[in-house]
Amino acid sequence: MDLRQKIADNPMSGYQWLVVALAVLLNMLDGFDVLAVAFTAKSIQTELGLDGTHIGTLMSAGLLGMTVGSVFLAPLADRFGRRPLLIVSTALSALGMLMTYFAQTVEGIALWRVVTGLGVGGILPCTNVIVSEYSNKKWRGLAIAIYASGFGIGAMLGGMSAVVLQDSYGWRSVFLIGAVLTLAAVLVLMALLPESVEYLLGKRSAEAKKQLDKIVAKMGLSGDWTFPDAAEQVKKAKVSALRLFEPSYIKTTLLIWLAFITVMAAYYFISSWTPALLEAAGMAKTQSQTVGMAISIGGAIGSLVFGVLVSRWTPRTVLIAFALAAAGSVFAFLSAGSLALALVFAVVLGALMNGCIAGLYTINPTLYAADFRNTGVGVTIGVGRLGSILSPMIAGGLLDAGWAKDDLYGGAALVIALAAIAIFFLKPRIQH
Repeated sequence: MDLRQKIADNPMSGYQWLVVALAVLLNMLDGFDVLAVAFTAKSIQTELGLDGTHIGTLMSAGLLGMTVGSVFLAPLADRFGRRPLLIVSTALSALGMLMTYFAQTVEGIALWRVVTGLGVGGILPCTNVIVSEYSNKKWRGLAIAIYASGFGIGAMLGGMSAVVLQDSYGWRSVFLIGAVLTLAAVLVLMALLPESVEYLLGKRSAEAKKQLDKIVAKMGLSGDWTFPDAAEQVKKAKVSALRLFEPSYIKTTLLIWLAFITVMAAYYFISSWTPALLEAAGMAKTQSQTVGMAISIGGAIGSLVFGVLVSRWTPRTVLIAFALAAAGSVFAFLSAGSLALALVFAVVLGALMNGCIAGLYTINPTLYAADFRNTGVGVTIGVGRLGSILSPMIAGGLLDAGWAKDDLYGGAALVIALAAIAIFFLKPRIQH
């Protein structure tokens, strides 16, 4: 039997769940590393005397690195394997966190935030694929949802570290802890992480078969297995991204790009700037960081909730509902009259926003024909990251120009509503 089919049809073993757990661990560290600036921004601003534009640039630097890493590092996995790339990328992320600890200037911090993002950009695509490959058909959706929740959990842990450490040891201690944890993860990966099944199947060599036999034994799969037919593994000719602008795709392209850019812009503004904005408005540092953690906790919950709801309704319907509810929850969050209410609405807002991201990743592949799907999905995700990179910087510039906190959040709500409108007019080619 084809090994891929064998994995899909058999029950999940403890070893397979271990692989999923390793991916969750990496995603947690990514959340910690990427959003560490969100919980330390006000302290960095005070120490270095920075304005809003500088802080926004620091917030965007890691996201810029993520984009570059996903474009230039992640594809190397097809040549060298996902295991070595994950180890190198995790080490790169640890280096970026460690050197941020030592950086003394805004330029130095920005540089090492880009390096941290480069590592994260190399990690995320590989872990997503490995979770899918090592999961059977029955539990694949749950495994991916659990994996996706790791980012929010990691961001929450970053907030907890900031609350515990900053007052006594300064903002740099948060990055040092992140560096130590990420470096420890490198050692764990070297000891436990297997190679991608699909990568080894593509090699079709004696050494690859030997490695696959060991993996199959650890999974507890009985009986013989076979490589896929060679014809199935012949790479298809590359399809030009210009096809996105053909008459049959142009409307879909512009709508999904608008949805991705707006959702990512709103999410990363809210998750990056909220602790600093609340502290600037007079809230105590620990309280503002706790609210930031609540958003991250909600984010971890949101992808799981979305996964449950789409088993009953179409992803497009659930996504529109999440986007509209997220826009409304922004105003509920702003109107909270107590810390307790702010925490509740922060969890709800984080869940709805992260659910929107999960929804976009779910419907994106349904918009393209099979022979064009990889190209369409990849380009759209890349374009969407423009929103995540630019929004923290734009928010910083608007703050310097005199915009109030409520104005920025109102703009975020409007942006999310635009996403709901764009999604409403999308017509998936694959019906769920």
